[in-house]
Amino acid sequence: MILEMAVLNIRAGESQEFARAFNRASPLIASIPGYVAHELHHCLETPDRYLLLVTWETLEAHTIGFRQSAVYQEWKALLHHFYEPFPVVEHFERVLQWPTKTV
Repeated sequence: MILEMAVLNIRAGESQEFARAFNRASPLIASIPGYVAHELHHCLETPDRYLLLVTWETLEAHTIGFRQSAVYQEWKALLHHFYEPFPVVEHFERVLQWPTKTV
């Protein structure tokens, strides 16, 4: 499994509109073969910042399957105009998973 991570800085005052657009865009990314799950987190200290985490079966599922698809063009049209600056996307492989407590 590959974890994609992007810190999304949204233009000032557009966070609510971004969150609505992201909700509409979520089924797009979920439709890609090799997609596993995604999470969007809102930063408590910086109101116009989000953390996007996407789990993929392989790196290529993201870099080729998603990024080179027509679906990505729809995703881009819905979301990319909110970013300032454009986010850096990085990919990670799990090294360790420690058991977590259930609440």
